[in-house]
Amino acid sequence: MDSMRMLSETAMRFPAALSFSSGAPYDGTHDPATLPVYLDRYLRHLREGGVPEQRIRKLLFQYGPVNGFIREEVARNLRQDEGIDVPADAVMITSGCQEAMLVALRGLITGPQDVLLTVSPAYVGILGAARMLDVPLVGVPEGPDGLDPDTLAAAVADVRASGRRPVAVYLIPDFSNPSGTVVPLAARHRLLELARRERLVVLEDNPYGLFARDGEQLPTMKSLDRHGSVLYLGSFAKTAFPGARLGYLVADQPVSGTGGSVRTLAEELSRAKSMFTVGTSSLSQAVVGGMLVEHDYDLRTATRATTAVYAERLDTTLAALAGHFPPERHAEHGVSWNTPRGGFFLTVEVPFVADLAAMERCARDFGVSWAPMSMFHVGGGGDRAMRLGFSNLAPDDIREGVARLARFISDTTPGRNGHEVPRK
Repeated sequence: MDSMRMLSETAMRFPAALSFSSGAPYDGTHDPATLPVYLDRYLRHLREGGVPEQRIRKLLFQYGPVNGFIREEVARNLRQDEGIDVPADAVMITSGCQEAMLVALRGLITGPQDVLLTVSPAYVGILGAARMLDVPLVGVPEGPDGLDPDTLAAAVADVRASGRRPVAVYLIPDFSNPSGTVVPLAARHRLLELARRERLVVLEDNPYGLFARDGEQLPTMKSLDRHGSVLYLGSFAKTAFPGARLGYLVADQPVSGTGGSVRTLAEELSRAKSMFTVGTSSLSQAVVGGMLVEHDYDLRTATRATTAVYAERLDTTLAALAGHFPPERHAEHGVSWNTPRGGFFLTVEVPFVADLAAMERCARDFGVSWAPMSMFHVGGGGDRAMRLGFSNLAPDDIREGVARLARFISDTTPGRNGHEVPRK
């Protein structure tokens, strides 16, 4: 948590530094004029559906339903884009995906013997949510293909052997933050079978899956789930815009109440949400709802041009790294990286400790920043690796940023004597 604050402060202290540290979405197509258009489209959608004007006025200006009022629109979008078929009452609209994580953990973890497992390295949001709620956390080291079922099974066994109860496991199967890994289809099926067998809830976070290249999209674990093992976390930060602060939680698992009543887990979790934010911004819901209606609930098609932008920036980053650090000369420069096919991030391994102090020196003296991978690990690790976020840098800035990074790496690598790594 403190590391992310320090990253932000470094960016403020060195504003001229090109930043690979944030991973913010591309914002080159945002136009303030679209906001009233989407708002008006949603109001028209309500009127066409026969919603009285008094009800519309209350939706916009009064406290709204705790779980949100665009649940039906989000459910239709999930069916269209992800093949996730759930009723509207299985959807909870949240104030960003971070609230969805807090609500999920508050509802699932009931005592100090309950443990959250998470892939490690992991998105800092889940680590922070667990620590805010005093949730016991166990990291499961990921491999080159993300969370491995055998590694997870061993971690589950270890937790049980310690006398504790593994309750849930968190992962981003598609283009993970921070590493960019993708869990293969066969491994997704094996993870689901393991979750069913061990009565483990899978917290599937999917902020980047919509931006897979044509023909490379894998089905979400939620769409493959046949036993109610997956609780799905989503956000409109990338597909709409981050300023909307709109996320969602999908929990269609049935919960039995008194008198034989049954309702969805999402409805049950509304009690927790009511103590966090009471309700999610009506204006944000209306704008995003109008965007969904305007695009016939098909955001995959609506964001195709943005997908191409991210693909170009990823390819530019990989090409720039290869230009400065030819892979066939790894023995000389000691630098390597993974090659994700999508997402916002990749990981660079370097021959020195890449901590916050090194990043600050890089930003101050070389004009480029990045994120230390160590801040994403649970229980240590990633000391000689950095995360590069390329999503919000133009190709020319990426090339210049990697050139500056190459000079820093050369200056910092033992035995290089400050000479830049030769280019091809």
